[in-house]
Formats: sequence, structure tokens, C-alpha cells
Amino acid sequence: MREIVLDTETTGFDPFSGDRIVEIGALELYNHLPTGETYHVYINPMRNMPAEAFGVHGIGPDLLDSPREAQPGEVTLKDKKVFAAHGQGFLDFIGNDSKLVIHNAKFDMKFLNAELSWMNLPQIPMERAVDTLEMARTKFPGSPATLDALCRRFGIDNSSRTLHGALLDSEILAEVYLELIGGRQPDLVLASGGAGRSAGGAVQDDWRPSARPAPLPSRITAEEEARHKEFVEKMGEDALWAKLG
Repeated sequence: MREIVLDTETTGFDPFSGDRIVEIGALELYNHLPTGETYHVYINPMRNMPAEAFGVHGIGPDLLDSPREAQPGEVTLKDKKVFAAHGQGFLDFIGNDSKLVIHNAKFDMKFLNAELSWMNLPQIPMERAVDTLEMARTKFPGSPATLDALCRRFGIDNSSRTLHGALLDSEILAEVYLELIGGRQPDLVLASGGAGRSAGGAVQDDWRPSARPAPLPSRITAEEEARHKEFVEKMGEDALWAKLG
């Protein structure tokens, strides 16, 4: 099973009011394990960078209303390519049917589909999204469900996350996601519908328990069996063990 954990950084909250994506970070999971395959691009939004957005991700000091030189950890955007140069490559990376694991999926999907639509590229169905924010709210109702809060809950080290960054957030989110679905080895948990796995790891939806082809040999010695029989006889004919005999 292939899944893509992804995150975006933007200039604001609404693509239809002029905001744009400035960074996409994604990584591939196969059977819930990272493969090492990643996708990461910075994008020139062809507009200014609001100070509020810059304060969140530290991207685009050269696009602020008062542009300045980039400091360590900050990324300039004027020399980066626009989304149109990346759209098809992004679609190629996520594929046609891989699930997309996203924290607050409605936000990222809204931006991605807006950018894709402006290029006349296929939209990504919302059904492909696995929203870890909704998962966390369902699993821990009333508790904080931010990525930082979930890292604290699961003991995940996010000390390097001083600012939001799409690829770093994807890496952290992958760890959070695995905890939300049952820990680091979720495939060892039987599905609620009774599904099992073959020796090769493939899901068998029609799996049902069955009798052993050959009974296990008894581990009771002849002496133990004789002593048990003697003990049951002393209990009388109405003893449950006598009826089960």
C-alpha cells in the first residue's frame, strides 16, 4: 500500500483571494514504512509575502513589503520557479490512487486543487485525503490536535521545528500518523473486519480461522493424566470434570 505524507506552506489562507503555495514537501510510505523517496520544491508565488505568513514559515524575505536579505534558515523566492513548472511533476510523484496523508487536509487540498485548476491539470479528489487532524480529534476528543501537541503526546522529537517547513513537517507528520493508526507496526493489528495477512504480508479479506491440519501433541505425561483421573473420581459422578471426561 502506497501513501504520500505531504504538507504545503502558503502566503495566506485563501487561494481565491490571491494567496499562493510557496513550498510543497512530501514523502512516500509503502506499507506504512518510509521508502526514502521525497518530493520538495519552493515556489515563486509572484506576489508579496504577508508578514504574518512569513512569521510562520520564514520563507520569502525578498517578497516582504520591505524586502531584506535572507538570514540563516530563511529561503528567498524570487529566483524560484512558479507552480506551473512543478504541477505535472507533483502529480507524477503522488500518482493516481495513493492516499494523501495531510494534517488539516481541507486547507492543503484547497490550495493544491486551485493551483492545478489554473494549469488545467486534473483535480485531486478529496476522497484520497487522510486527514490526521480529524483522526486526532476523533481519537482524543477535547484535546489539542496541533502537530506540536501530537508530538508531545506521542513523545516525538520535533526540536528542529522552530518554524514550519513543508518537508520537515511531512517527516514529523509521518511519525504522528503511524502512532494514530496504532503504533510503529500497525500491520500487526488485525483489521476489525477479520482480515488477516498471508506470509508475504498481503491482505486476505476472506481470511477465517480454521482447525489445525494436525493436532498439537499432548504435553501431559501418562503419570499426570492418571493422577488427574484419580482426583476427578474422588469428586463424584456429578463433578463437572467427570461429565467433560
